[in-house]
Amino acid sequence: METPYPKPITPSKTRIGWIGIGIMGSAMVSHIIAAGYSVTVYARDLRRSKDLQTKGARTANSPKELAEMSDVVFTMVGNSNDVRSLLLGDEGILSGLKSGGVTVDMTSSKPELAREIYAEARRRDCWAVDAPVSGGDAGAREGTLAIFAGGDSEIVEWLSPVMKNMGTVTYMGGAGSGQSCKIGNQICVASNLVGLSEGIVFAEKAGLDPVKWLESVKDGAAGSAVMRLFGEMMVNRDYKATGFAEYMVKDLGMAMEVAMPGAGLSKQLVSGMVANGDGKLGIQGVISVIRRLNGIS
Repeated sequence: METPYPKPITPSKTRIGWIGIGIMGSAMVSHIIAAGYSVTVYARDLRRSKDLQTKGARTANSPKELAEMSDVVFTMVGNSNDVRSLLLGDEGILSGLKSGGVTVDMTSSKPELAREIYAEARRRDCWAVDAPVSGGDAGAREGTLAIFAGGDSEIVEWLSPVMKNMGTVTYMGGAGSGQSCKIGNQICVASNLVGLSEGIVFAEKAGLDPVKWLESVKDGAAGSAVMRLFGEMMVNRDYKATGFAEYMVKDLGMAMEVAMPGAGLSKQLVSGMVANGDGKLGIQGVISVIRRLNGIS
C-alpha cells in the first residue's frame, strides 16, 4: 500500500475504491474520476458500471478485493444492513483494507453502527468516517452536496482533497455524529415536504393557480430549499426519484428513539406512499398522500 494515512492524498497516488453507483453514487464518484483519481468500483451487477468504466474506472469482483486495491474506500448504499455486510462481513471491506487505510460510509445509516465500524477499523489499525450527505441527485450531479462527517477530525481533514469534489464537508464530532446530523436533517426535510404538500393542496382546493402560489410565497417565510428543489415537481405530479420514499421511512425510523411527534406524522404519511406501492418514487411524492386524503386524484 503506497499512500496510507497520514501521507497526503494526491490524485496521482491515492487509490480510491467505491461501492454504490445508484442515483447519487454514480454522479459522486464521477467527480472523483474527473479530478484525476484512480478509482475502482464494485457492484453486484457490473453492467451498471459501464458508464464509469468509460470514464476510467476499474472494477473489482468483491468488496474485499476492492479494499485490497484501495487506500480509501467509499460506500454509498441503501441501508444499515448493506453497510454492515459490506464493511464487517467475512469478505467485507475491513477484511481487505491494509493498515492505515480509511473507509468512508456516505450511506444514511445508524449512528451506533458507525461507532461499531469505527471501533473495528481501529482494531485493525485502519480508520473509519461516517459521512452521509444531503442535496439529492441535483447536489450529487453538481458537486454541491452537504456532507456531515463523524470520526477523527484529523482523518476528515486528511480526506478533504477528495471530499471537496463532491460538496462541502462539515465535521460534526466523533464516530456516529455524521449519521446523527443526517437524521436531524431528514426530520427537517420531511416536515418541510409535508408542510409544502399541504400548502399546495390547500391552494389547489381554494382554486388558486398552484404555480403562481409557489412563486408568490417562495421569497417569504414559507420559502425553503425544499420548495426550490421540489415545489414545481409536486405541482406537476412529477415523482421521479431523487431520493427514494422508502429510504425516508428508514431515516425517520432512526429518529423515533426520541419524542418526535412531527417526525412521527411525517413517517406515517411517507409510509402511506410505501403502502401504496410507491416506495421507489421520490420523497416529494408524499403530496400524493395528501391529495388522496382530500379526494384529489
